[in-house]
Amino acid sequence: MPTSTPREITQLLQAWRRGDQTAVDQLIPMVYAELHRLAKSYMRSEHAEHQMQTTALLNEAYLRLVEYQETDWESRAHFFGIAARLMRQILVDFARARNYKKRGAGARQVSLDDVLLLQHGRDEDLVALDEALNALATIDQRKSQVVEMRFFGGLAEKEIAEALGVSFETVKRDWRLAKSWLLRFLTEEKQNDE
Repeated sequence: MPTSTPREITQLLQAWRRGDQTAVDQLIPMVYAELHRLAKSYMRSEHAEHQMQTTALLNEAYLRLVEYQETDWESRAHFFGIAARLMRQILVDFARARNYKKRGAGARQVSLDDVLLLQHGRDEDLVALDEALNALATIDQRKSQVVEMRFFGGLAEKEIAEALGVSFETVKRDWRLAKSWLLRFLTEEKQNDE
């Protein structure tokens, strides 16, 4: 596995954006292990009968990332934030395609911390969390991005701060407030469904 710095990855991403295909050839080995770790993290929480495998999630995410060539890549953290969003969307689309009940009807009630820390793989919870994050994004895009990058992307608060161009303290505050908002939203939606 090639060792690389975040700066090298950012430079290769920017070269790729400019059309340098050799940059992609150099970039893939540098980011593959981290993308695989991210996909494995998602799949580890999925139920045993889940039909998608880690490699399939990784391959689908890769195919979608290719469409992002024109992105003005700001950093390594920006890249992995987008990769996390794509993997989340792939799993949400997969869950919806399997016709799961909206908002987890029939699923056991869990707190947001349980969803964020333990249960993010359950299809019903993932769909509900996706809807909640989309609702949060209409109110506060940055808080939604913080949750996405931290929870789905596995990025550290320092990396998130760098990617979003805000302070470490702002990220900590956004994370705390977003969790509270999402918990309230998910609770209200569950009550409305009953």
